[in-house]
Amino acid sequence: MGATSEVGRLRTVMLHRPGPELQRLTPRNNDRLLFDGIPWVARAQEEHDAFAEALRDRDVEVLYLTELLTEALAAPEARETAIDTALSDLDLDESLRSFLRGHLHDATPEELTTHLTAGIRNDEVRRFTGSLVTTLLPDDAFLVDPLPNLLFTRDSSVWVGDRVAITSLAMPARKRETQLTELIYSHHPRFADQQRIHGHHFEYVEGGDVLLLAPGVVAVGVGERTTPAGADRFARHLFASGLASTVLVVPIAQERATMHLDTVCTMVDVDKVVMYPNVAHTLAAYAVTPGDPGSGELVVAPPEPFLVAAAKAMQIDTLHQIDTGLDPVTAEREQWDDGNNTLALAPRLAVAYERNDGTNARLEEAGIEVVRIAGSELGSGRGGPRCMSCPIARDPLP
Repeated sequence: MGATSEVGRLRTVMLHRPGPELQRLTPRNNDRLLFDGIPWVARAQEEHDAFAEALRDRDVEVLYLTELLTEALAAPEARETAIDTALSDLDLDESLRSFLRGHLHDATPEELTTHLTAGIRNDEVRRFTGSLVTTLLPDDAFLVDPLPNLLFTRDSSVWVGDRVAITSLAMPARKRETQLTELIYSHHPRFADQQRIHGHHFEYVEGGDVLLLAPGVVAVGVGERTTPAGADRFARHLFASGLASTVLVVPIAQERATMHLDTVCTMVDVDKVVMYPNVAHTLAAYAVTPGDPGSGELVVAPPEPFLVAAAKAMQIDTLHQIDTGLDPVTAEREQWDDGNNTLALAPRLAVAYERNDGTNARLEEAGIEVVRIAGSELGSGRGGPRCMSCPIARDPLP
């Protein structure tokens, strides 16, 4: 298990098939739960199944997050941790918290997984009347929030070398995701004794902001989700573990359209990136390297254009840019529809949403084979093939 690049042949990936958590979205809560619309769940499942099948057709092992979580919850310690986390919300009173604890303890691992991911609504436990909270809250209020963004498994963990980094998600609607992911890596037999770095209790770093440019070279976007403090802590963890020699810290606009670095730039070959042209000439990077041993200091170089700084760190002549549109309007439309958010299955082989005609044409002109998938419903949470996948094993580059 592990990965040292974005483009080594993909062997194992973790996905999350859309489930009942998406059926909890309404026009009143979708903004708070970070969705731009209300997805047609059955169609989203069809699209996701086709995505998973496209991966299997290319010999990629597909693991599902909820199956791994259910298997991990067979461990009593994992159950206790999961229940404690779900009931830590300060909006619950003690009598309701006690009732819910018993309710969750009585659940099977499969039922507990559903409660933890799809949430628990007030009217589903209204039979318990000993709580002021259940009396005063509307029937459709959530006592345990659903987690519709579990679809985007890239964000809650990222493999760097032979270790998995448990990330720290910035938005309140997503905090429990990374805690559940950590349960999987801590208690599932498949990951027994797997070394971990970072953690949900540290400063904010999200997997969508982490690009493995080359062995030992990691780019970290800093913007709406990942903070400067998170990038600092993450870099220190990588250096201390010998997983990186250079971390490129890349400031990005703090906007919904550019929430992560991988919404404007992803790798499709060892020396090629697909990149949003409207930011290509303004995107900068600060090369960060470890200071003298024992000093605890980081060496931060002056900013350089991202493509220049990346090529230097990767020790290649040029990191080639493939634009994602033939004109500014097309580029902006396709960036919003995750045209930049490709998942590399191998060098010059990438999965992309079929709707981004201009971007896909440019990729093919540059010699990249494009595996097109439907994403009309999957994209309603603003995420593409890379966002929806957490690579667990990639072959090293030759």
